[in-house]
Amino acid sequence: MYMLSSSSSSFTYTIKHPIIHPPSLSPVQLPLEVMAVSLLISHFTPIITLYLLFHTTLISAVNITHLLSPYPDLSDFSDLLATTTVAVDLSQRTSLTLLAVPNSILRSSDIIRRSPSSNNIADVIRYHVLLQYLSLNDLRRFPPSGKLITTLFQTTGRATNNFGYVNVTYDGQTNTTTVRSPAAYSQPPNTATVISLIKTLPYNVSIYTVNSLIVPYGFDLLSSESRPPLGLNISKALIDGHNFNVMASILAASGVVQEFESDEGGAGITLFVPTDDAFADLPATANFQSLPADKKADVLRFHVLHSYYPLGSLQSIVNPVQPTLATEDKGAGSFTLNISRVNGSVAINTGIIQASVTQTVFDQNPVAIFGISRVLLPKEIFGKNAVMYNSPPINGAPSPVTSSSPLNFPPELYGPSLPPGSREVLHSSATVRSVEFAVLCIGLLYVFI
Repeated sequence: MYMLSSSSSSFTYTIKHPIIHPPSLSPVQLPLEVMAVSLLISHFTPIITLYLLFHTTLISAVNITHLLSPYPDLSDFSDLLATTTVAVDLSQRTSLTLLAVPNSILRSSDIIRRSPSSNNIADVIRYHVLLQYLSLNDLRRFPPSGKLITTLFQTTGRATNNFGYVNVTYDGQTNTTTVRSPAAYSQPPNTATVISLIKTLPYNVSIYTVNSLIVPYGFDLLSSESRPPLGLNISKALIDGHNFNVMASILAASGVVQEFESDEGGAGITLFVPTDDAFADLPATANFQSLPADKKADVLRFHVLHSYYPLGSLQSIVNPVQPTLATEDKGAGSFTLNISRVNGSVAINTGIIQASVTQTVFDQNPVAIFGISRVLLPKEIFGKNAVMYNSPPINGAPSPVTSSSPLNFPPELYGPSLPPGSREVLHSSATVRSVEFAVLCIGLLYVFI
């Protein structure tokens, strides 16, 4: 019940309902309480928004091998995802469609049987990852002429022209969805038919089974196994390149140079070589020469990617976090390099050191050697604090100068590969809790300030 009383200059409302407004409250206190509640809500709204934003982002990360684990008939395909870099690539994607090949089909494939260790298999698997969420209804809306869909292989820069796409068609009469290479003259197997939908996370992930592997145009996996090795003498190439004598001596003394040269016949290698000046500029706190032999070898392996990357591929690299040969030895997630483009040059960040590519020493598929401005110091050995140099870091290094080479090899396609078990994706709940706690702290600070 409300009563209205008047005075000469104002109106006063008195609320008689005991639950809504106790008689002890003055008329002025009601709007103050409303203002207080509104202020409290306005302070907590950013906290809730930040929490939902971070929480949604974290749970949307894809653990593709976990999603495939309930399906034993896809165990071989899941193993291929885990033993290449593909599973890690997918963990950073939030919208994709995976075309999984059943065990019976994989085991009968000439590609798998004759080339079980082929490093090119990684790019074939990438060709089965469509970078778009496609539901069953989406597939049924494709015209008979088809639609081009980007695959993970296209993003590597190693696809011939635009043949990293697939053409997806739907035949309404037979209710059949077909996925094929857009190059009509490509060699088989270049076409697969969708068998069934086995898993879907709406708007994020769809997993379908298909009746065949699909090989991108330009791949010749069977003949690549018999490709003659380059046989490059890395130490001699460094000496001939000038200004790399220290690295050449260290490599020869450590014995790891033979390990690098043996990798030339697989996926190839990319070697980052510090200049003599880079070794001279090492601060006393980062005494490389005082390390035991096994640690020195780890640092040297830290300078090598187990894949051939020409300069153009480094400048447009899709996944900036790259494993090194040291990663393969020490385990997934450790001894990685962050590669990006800064001021027109390729920058390499170890977490405590940033170096720039200054020149191309050697580049013939499957070996690329680049000169860099700093010694790459892994945080796993030298700690997580930034290392202070006596001289200022090089910013905006000049564009790399390519040295001429007497060797001339035909262009081929090689995909990154890692040994079994080193690339399994694990999502840590501790990491999720840490980020959520940080968001809560920021929100509370916002309220009290």
